[in-house]
Amino acid sequence: MRLQLEHSSDRDRRTNDRFPLENALRYRFVEAKNPAPAGTGQTLNMSSTGMLFKVESALPVGQKIEVSVDWPAQLNATCGLKLVALGKVIRSSAEQAAVSIDKYDFRTRATRALEVAAAASAL
Repeated sequence: MRLQLEHSSDRDRRTNDRFPLENALRYRFVEAKNPAPAGTGQTLNMSSTGMLFKVESALPVGQKIEVSVDWPAQLNATCGLKLVALGKVIRSSAEQAAVSIDKYDFRTRATRALEVAAAASAL
């Protein structure tokens, strides 16, 4: 019986499961010296500790970032949610970026009806 050793490069080093999720996202850099650049993209997959998403151009590795993802579930079946995550860009190319997640929170997402109602009440 031959024992076959698995090389470390053959194993997936991730300890958390990745879930395919393709939703719109927005990002902005935090603690930037210049006005914080922002952009949009689309998630490819995520876990509780990181996410991979499509970008229009490479992001600076090591930069702290806030990512806001439109979440597919709703609160009380009526109010949209978004996931807001704070983390760091750990890998980036011209088409994709990977971010480690240090902290995240779910927030309600404004809907068009709520925006109209808020504008009307402000009059």
